[in-house]
Amino acid sequence: MTTDIPAPSFTDLAAEERLQRAAAALTDHGFVVEIVDDAAGARARVQQMIPEGAAVFTGASETLRLSGIDDDLNTSGRYDSVKARGWTMDRATQRNEIWAALSVPDFIVGSVAAVTETGSLVAASASGSQLPGYAGAAARAIWVVGAQKIVPDLPTALRRVEEHCLPLENERTQKVYGQPVALNRVLIMNADTEPGRGTVLLLREAIGF
Repeated sequence: MTTDIPAPSFTDLAAEERLQRAAAALTDHGFVVEIVDDAAGARARVQQMIPEGAAVFTGASETLRLSGIDDDLNTSGRYDSVKARGWTMDRATQRNEIWAALSVPDFIVGSVAAVTETGSLVAASASGSQLPGYAGAAARAIWVVGAQKIVPDLPTALRRVEEHCLPLENERTQKVYGQPVALNRVLIMNADTEPGRGTVLLLREAIGF
């Protein structure tokens, strides 16, 4: 006789104990971790961390859009928005310059699809534009992550990407761009070897996918 194992919920908020466990594991792996109550707190903290005039690239993220962080960094005029600058460049003749700007900004800000209680971050992308900066090329990285994205381990994180995030992102891109999304690249960050480079802002509320 076999017993079905319940599928993990990918939308429920992680309890405080799980937040603290994930934060401790990430800290052990070289990330700076701050637990903040909500998106407003994360938005204020990001503004504190990034000096005016800094070159900033934001990865595509519903978390950044919904929190207002995306507008702060790309349209406020307080920062050198790499994304805005990239749209003025010719993709055929300036490809290398575009990718260099995307990869090595002063700050890269985004989110991830999952955070494991064992201390890993998992990011997924169609184009891969944010992944070099996430992986280590950007001088500083900040990830803003809702409490519903915390999962027990890496296999569950990859399931969350494919079973939860991908369908929702596909629905979004169909509405916004009229075309489906593709899960072309997945980045697993098990540690950050440069002390102080990567900061994870863990929210006590759900936001984004």
